[in-house]
Amino acid sequence: MAIDRVKTYFQQWDMQDRILEFEESSATVELAAQAVGCEPARIAKTLSFRVDGSPVLIVTAGDARIDNHKYKAAFHAKAKMLSPDEVTALVGHGVGGVCPFAVFDGVTVYLDESLKRFETVFPACGSHNSAIKLSIPELEQTSGFSAWVDVCKLPEATA
Repeated sequence: MAIDRVKTYFQQWDMQDRILEFEESSATVELAAQAVGCEPARIAKTLSFRVDGSPVLIVTAGDARIDNHKYKAAFHAKAKMLSPDEVTALVGHGVGGVCPFAVFDGVTVYLDESLKRFETVFPACGSHNSAIKLSIPELEQTSGFSAWVDVCKLPEATA
């Protein structure tokens, strides 16, 4: 199972015991926020795309949405998400548990600027009912990310 690979992966930092597993699903931002007990924006969701034929993961804040113009400027391609079957086959995690940890070779990970608003965030850990609380420096360290990107838009602030 993917969560077992993630637990093994986190052993290199002695962080495997920090992985949270829930009785209930945490497969969506809203469900994860309820399970963890935080605002949805602090859920670090991992989106899966194809760029130049290769899988790419972009970790964003839970309230962020891909901005097609920013994405095209950053990757010189239209945003094309992987299908659920492609995610499992190319990334190594199923939809609802996709994370930047213990992914298959050839997957490039990017972190979106939308995450920098927070001291800590909660990415999934390879299953539909798991998460881990990480500081932004810990996320940088453990995700093996290639670069920070700015490809999202945030919801409009309401007065």
